[in-house]
Amino acid sequence: MPGKLPAEKRGSACAAKHKSYYPAFLDLSGKKCVVVGGGAVAARKVRSLCAAGAVVTVVSPQLTRDLERLRANGTIQHSAQKYRRGDLRGAFLVIAATSDSAVNERVAKDAAGLINVADQPGCGNFIVPSSIERGQLTIAVSTLGASPALSRTIRKELEALYPAEVGAYLALIGRLRRKAMSTIQSPRKRAQFFREIASEAMLDKVREHGYRAAAAEAQTRFKRYEQGEL
Repeated sequence: MPGKLPAEKRGSACAAKHKSYYPAFLDLSGKKCVVVGGGAVAARKVRSLCAAGAVVTVVSPQLTRDLERLRANGTIQHSAQKYRRGDLRGAFLVIAATSDSAVNERVAKDAAGLINVADQPGCGNFIVPSSIERGQLTIAVSTLGASPALSRTIRKELEALYPAEVGAYLALIGRLRRKAMSTIQSPRKRAQFFREIASEAMLDKVREHGYRAAAAEAQTRFKRYEQGEL
């Protein structure tokens, strides 16, 4: 877990105009994550954390209806109070998402590990990119805070470029790959098969003719490789 930044350095980070970031995907399964704030922005953050398998606690006197439903069905824990320093104890990741910038900055200074501050990226030590998901395919886009609006525009372009059927085709590739590891004996032939079913031509087939057409061709190729015809 990243070490805690000294208060004076964390404070100066809020004013920083540019940072360099290391892109990464985090495994939050079973990890304690704390979201400070109970509004619409916090609700979006909470939904994403829950989808990643995190154990989420929300610290806020009030909750949106969406967050209240999550609390009522036991999806999240709720600390119905204003933020206090001890609220972050044991948290792997913290998100400050209140409408009060002073509170957000205080949360950032108190956090000992990963901290994201909504609308004040310079206060934290990680940012959340704009992203799309197509099954097991996740594509993330970030302008490092320079223009969140441009990130959203690029994300929309990617959504059009990679339709939902791409996710279904990726799942098929995964299944065929597992089978090929045991049924296509030649390493060279296996590698060639993997390249063919993951080629630009196959992606174009998914886009232009749909999942079924691409899947049929991929499965036909697999059988031919399996039987030694290719």
